[in-house]
Amino acid sequence: MTQLPEITYKSWLMVATLGFVWGGTFLVTEVALTGMTPFWIASARIGFAAIVMTVIWAIRGFALFTSRPSRADLVILVVISGLSGAIPFALLAWGQQHVTSGFAGVSMASSALIILPMAHFLVPGERMTWRRVLGFIIGFFGVALLIGGQAFESTGESLEAAGRVACVGAASCYALSSILMRRLPAVDTIGLSTVLLLIGSVYSLPFALIAEGIPSMPTGNTLIVLAFLGLVPTAGANLLRVLVVRSAGPVFMSLVNYQVPVWSVVLGALILSEPLPPALLYGMGLILAGVGLSQYGALSRLFRAKS
Repeated sequence: MTQLPEITYKSWLMVATLGFVWGGTFLVTEVALTGMTPFWIASARIGFAAIVMTVIWAIRGFALFTSRPSRADLVILVVISGLSGAIPFALLAWGQQHVTSGFAGVSMASSALIILPMAHFLVPGERMTWRRVLGFIIGFFGVALLIGGQAFESTGESLEAAGRVACVGAASCYALSSILMRRLPAVDTIGLSTVLLLIGSVYSLPFALIAEGIPSMPTGNTLIVLAFLGLVPTAGANLLRVLVVRSAGPVFMSLVNYQVPVWSVVLGALILSEPLPPALLYGMGLILAGVGLSQYGALSRLFRAKS
């Protein structure tokens, strides 16, 4: 039976870490793109992460389910793996050719709004209260304000509508994968993280071959960047994501989607000297207000426990 979500200091720390790591991944990916194509970058980082996690998993004795899994549990594992990586990446890679980058960013933030009603009906303890709904809407507007009006500008592409559907579809994949992950029976966290990466690598390799063909040999610098992408924002972050979803729940995990654009903008300014958008402070204020309102109950319990 699925336990009710438990949000602790560790939960907040893990979500904050994920927001920072994934927000900075865009910068590292830009470097990788100078030496390798997008689908092969995804395949390489997932494959490297799967190898690293398999070694760790082997040391722990290949523990996974605490009891004999049903056939349905095994099918759900395969589905989660596709929805967590290869399928949404393919949708985004195709969709971003026909929409603005701003729309792609907003669509990822919409994952938090998509997951809220799904969790209400499918996950015990994830009730859709007025505070949560209002908080998530405020946070979404904060992201939209941060990204700017260009998110909703038209590219004039003939396939723009289909591209937008693909981007929102990618966000829906992430939302559904978190719901399904939460509903799994008791599992070993490292084992689950590893299996998701292993199956994800099986998905991503055919995608890369079909979309981009056989790649050329990357340079040494590109291999170092790919190793970093595989180790930190893929293997490490995937483990943190599993820990958060399994303990604090998918709705709490979705707060990461509001942090990623903030860190992406801030790190871009600090590292690449990109201009800060005028609406940065207003956007961040709305995001923080939305997070605080949506997690009012969890924050209250946290501070009561501290006192």
